[in-house]
Amino acid sequence: MLMYMSNSSLEAPSTPLHSVSVAGVVVREDGRVLTIKRADDGTWEPPGGVLELAEAPEDGVRREVYEETGIKVQVDRLTGVYKNTARGVVALVFRCHAEGGHEQVSEESAAVEWLSPDEVTSRMAEVYAVRVTDALLGGGPHVRAHDGRKLVGR
Repeated sequence: MLMYMSNSSLEAPSTPLHSVSVAGVVVREDGRVLTIKRADDGTWEPPGGVLELAEAPEDGVRREVYEETGIKVQVDRLTGVYKNTARGVVALVFRCHAEGGHEQVSEESAAVEWLSPDEVTSRMAEVYAVRVTDALLGGGPHVRAHDGRKLVGR
């Protein structure tokens, strides 16, 4: 009998090597996208973070976006799954729309801005800009891998 599970009785139990993060691509009626400038490294990206163990992905997106930006969102749909092959992080990205709140910085965000799609591609690293672009294009969900800086396996 073939075994497809890593924790088969023939092997020692394995340690999980992946974590799951979530991010929200929050789109306004005018097409601008909610973004943060991270407080720790100054990079621009969609708001998001690590999914808590007992948390549904949609709940995690709502929590992370609110914590980092002060904006309450409704989750519309999953637009992409992205794997950082260097760090073992799988990111679930959801398109969202704002339902209230006011933009404000947090411990995790040095700035909160609504960027145009052109500003997104000029300010964000490729691995984050593609998440926003995929969400704006529709279709999907898109599945992509990257090494932490650049997309791999196109």
